[in-house]
Amino acid sequence: MNSRALLVSIALVCVPSAGFAQAHDPASTQNLPSYHYGMPLHVGKVIALTEPSTLDCEVITATMKYIDSQSGQPAEIAYRKLSDACSYQN
Repeated sequence: MNSRALLVSIALVCVPSAGFAQAHDPASTQNLPSYHYGMPLHVGKVIALTEPSTLDCEVITATMKYIDSQSGQPAEIAYRKLSDACSYQN
């Protein structure tokens, strides 16, 4: 195996694990306001929905980035939901 193929293989193994560590960083959602039932949201346009990946069906903290329809400014909120893995389990 030549050195170029080895370096590419190592990079492909390390990059997803770095993203996984960031996705599960609880500090990244601690500064965000959390949604609660009945909270008024003025979502003009959703920019991104992100959630940590998991193979287990469990409750996770996801985030939504959006444009506020009243102020026109970008905003972000954290909310709790069932993981996508629940869709694939019986």
